[in-house]
Amino acid sequence: MEKIRCGWCEKDDLYRDYHDNEWGNPIYDDAAIFEFLVLETFQAGLSWYTILAKRENFRKAFDNFDYKKVAAYDEAKMDALKEDAGIIRNGLKIKATVTNAQAFMKVQEEFGTFSKYIWDFVNGKPIDNNPKALKDVPATTEISDKLSKDLKKRGFKFVGSTVVYAHMQATGMVNDHIEDCWKRK
Repeated sequence: MEKIRCGWCEKDDLYRDYHDNEWGNPIYDDAAIFEFLVLETFQAGLSWYTILAKRENFRKAFDNFDYKKVAAYDEAKMDALKEDAGIIRNGLKIKATVTNAQAFMKVQEEFGTFSKYIWDFVNGKPIDNNPKALKDVPATTEISDKLSKDLKKRGFKFVGSTVVYAHMQATGMVNDHIEDCWKRK
């Protein structure tokens, strides 16, 4: 029997695999949360599919998303990344990724883990929005607005409410699988 999925992921196997194995699964590991933060930063203004298709290139380019290494990138490393055709060569997003890695570590110092900080916005457990259909899934919420504002206050870049909400969906802070999706069951 064919699995029923959220309609956005039926483009191809890359999307289906991401939906079935990652999207909406709660993530509490700082390294994995940082990976999604990097990917969502680059996704701003582009399709998620574009980023997902380049994910392995991003992994290589950004030292396996090691935030400690990324935080130490210098101008030469950022210039080299701007020449890497395997990723999105946006200088502002590359610089933002380095800035975000530095801010990420400051949050860890304050809260013990970035995970504790970010999950506190949803009281430590996923919010289930119970959408009936894709049209019922919001682009932003009051919580993503609040988290976005707090991240910006802490020095993060490219973390508008829409990007933050997509990050919340990807890392399972919210469950936006539609009613008929097999992942909801």
